[in-house]
Order: sequence, then structure tokens, then C-alpha cells
Amino acid sequence: MLVHLCCGVDAGYFLKKLKEDFPAETIVGFFYDPNIHPYNEYLLRMEDTKRVCNKLNIQMIEGDYNYEYWLKRVSGYENEPEKGVRCSICFDISLEETAKLAKKFGHNKISTSLLMSPMKSKEQLASVGKMVKRVYDIDFIIKDYSLKGGHQKQQQMAKENQVYRQDYCGCIFGLIAQREKNGDNKPDELYSPITRQILPASIEERLQLYAERDKLEEKNIEFKIIKENFLNYRLLNGKVTIQKKTIPSYILFYSYLERKNGGRVEFEKDGIAHLNRMQIKFISLKKFNFLLNKNYNSIYEIIKKEGFEEGYHKGKEEGLKEGILKEKEEGFKEGILKGIEEGIREGLLKGIEIGLEVRFGAEGLTLYPIIKKIKNVDVLEAISEAIKTAKSLEEIEKLCKKFYSL
Repeated sequence: MLVHLCCGVDAGYFLKKLKEDFPAETIVGFFYDPNIHPYNEYLLRMEDTKRVCNKLNIQMIEGDYNYEYWLKRVSGYENEPEKGVRCSICFDISLEETAKLAKKFGHNKISTSLLMSPMKSKEQLASVGKMVKRVYDIDFIIKDYSLKGGHQKQQQMAKENQVYRQDYCGCIFGLIAQREKNGDNKPDELYSPITRQILPASIEERLQLYAERDKLEEKNIEFKIIKENFLNYRLLNGKVTIQKKTIPSYILFYSYLERKNGGRVEFEKDGIAHLNRMQIKFISLKKFNFLLNKNYNSIYEIIKKEGFEEGYHKGKEEGLKEGILKEKEEGFKEGILKGIEEGIREGLLKGIEIGLEVRFGAEGLTLYPIIKKIKNVDVLEAISEAIKTAKSLEEIEKLCKKFYSL
């Protein structure tokens, strides 16, 4: 059974229950969620779901992040409410891809952890599941494990495993609608500084946090993730000008001005210049390098280097992943061909064994051990045809020895 997975919280309890209810099934997880935005949020949920699967000894396959394709499919339905048409299209995309992969790898059943989510319509999922079953000839397993205290058990399991808990479905349109409903029309998840800074309480900081969790877990070091609330804000834009000329600057997070402001440097000490207004401070590049133990030659280099390093590591990771998937796919194809050939060979051998006994009795079966050693399917087909027309067992024996000697 191939199970579409949406996040660690929903996947954990759902997969656990599936293993209990389908003990004879080989259950494989499939993380395919091109609707999740931004990409770092996708990475965070994917890695967390992979961790959950590892804990349950379940293999997980990661699908492609086809965000542009998803945008095209939901175009025109941006303002649909939760559980509206856009959600149905999203289910179509995920479950169709799951069905295609299931057929490719020989699974005859699919399901989805979305069935655990109280924010998703089970009727919509069931409807899409029926369509997938009809088109791809594969069973869609519907299990509502949230009933009879299941939702509470799911939350408890997520809490015990210190799983990442997202606060929106992943869809950019759902996120915007959710924040507007709460009076916030600027979702901070969608803001990422061009300076590549990792801001407090940002998705990028969460990525670091949960990566550290995984390292501690690998070393069997006890840990506890404690949630805390604090006042936080995002710098939407900012620049520094001297005599109306913009100069290269790297504005640190938590820098705050209520309005455009100006002033003059009142005094400077230890590489830190103090403006005479709004407690503004400027740090020289030399001081910046000293504090961070870096060796940047310019502000541009800070931005470029951090961007390059991020791109380099991301590119390396994607290249490695693509290479593994390619090798896996090639191996799969080779295995299929080998399996087909072996199946044909076994069928021919069974037919030859029956033919020898029918035509020549017990004496005919004395040749079977020799024939069984022949690996070539074409040769076995020739022997099978010869058995039908041979006048004596000696004819078959000569033919077998000829082929076997080859």
C-alpha cells in the first residue's frame, strides 16, 4: 500500500494504525505536496515526516516539488474557502500522482494521511478516491482514525515525539485567508531578507532547530522543545542614504524605525557609530567581521557569499537526491525486466516437465535436471516445441545436450 503523506503530525498516528489494521501489507509513504509554500516550509515538513516514517520503520519516497504545476492547476480558484474547489483540485493532484507511482511500483492500494486532518473534507477525499480507483484501477483505502479518541491519541503521539506542528495547511492562498481573518494581512512566513539573514521565529530558524533535534536524537541525548511566545516583527524594507545617495548596508533584524528618520553620527567607539537620534547604531565591517569571526571584504560579499553557500548546499543536496532516484529507477526497470524473463522461464520449465512426463513417462523426466540448468528462454522455447513433435526421447536428449553444451 502506498500512502500519501502531508505532514508529520497527521502521518504518525495514521501510519501506526494502518500497520495494525493491515499487518500483511508492505506500507510505503509518499511525501508529495507541491502546494506547500514557501519552499523552506516544504523542506521542514518533508524532513519531519521522514523522521516519523523512520521511527515506524516505514520507507518514505519524496515526490517532486512541482509548485508551478500546482499553481497552474488551481489558477482561478485563489479565493476559494477551505474545503472548497481549490482543495478538491489539490487532492486530485496528490492522489493521482500517488496512484501513478503505486502502479509503477506494483502496489494495489493507496491512501492518504489527509484523512486525519480535521481541516479537510473526508467527503471530498472519498470522491477523489473513487475517481482515482476508476481511472487507475487501484483501491483507495478510507480510514477515519480520528474517531473514538483517535484525534487526541494522534496529538499525544506527536507531542511525545516532539514533531513539528505547522499552523497552516501549506497553501499560500489558505495562509493569506487565515491571516486576514485574524487581522494580519502580512504573513511573515512569506518574507525572506535579500541579505539571507535567518530571522527569529522564521521558517529558516525552525529548520535549524529541528535539524539540531535530529542530531541530538541520533546521539541519544535527551532534549525537550519548549514553545515560547514573544513579540516579533519583520523588517519589510529599509535603506541607508548619505547625502541622498544609497550606500550598501546590511540591516540587522529587530532594527526598527516608526518612520523615515535621519541624523548625524554623534560619536564612535570600538567600531560602533552612534547616531544622535532613535538609538541607531552603525557597525563597521571590521567590527562585524570581528564579532562573527568572518573575513568579508564588502557588504556585497556578505550577501553574495551567504546566497552562494545556501545555493551550493541546496544544489548539492538536490543533485545527490536526483542521482539516487535515477539509480533507483534504473534498478527498478532492470528488476522488472529480469522478473518478467524469470517468470517466462519458470513457466516454460513447468510446461516442459509436464510434456516430458506425458510423452515419455517416468523415463522422460530423467532429462529434466539437465533442462533445468538452461537459462536461455529462447532455447527452452525450442525444446518445448521439439517435445510436441519428437518421435523418441533420444531426439530430445540430443537437442538438450547440444544446447546445454553451449
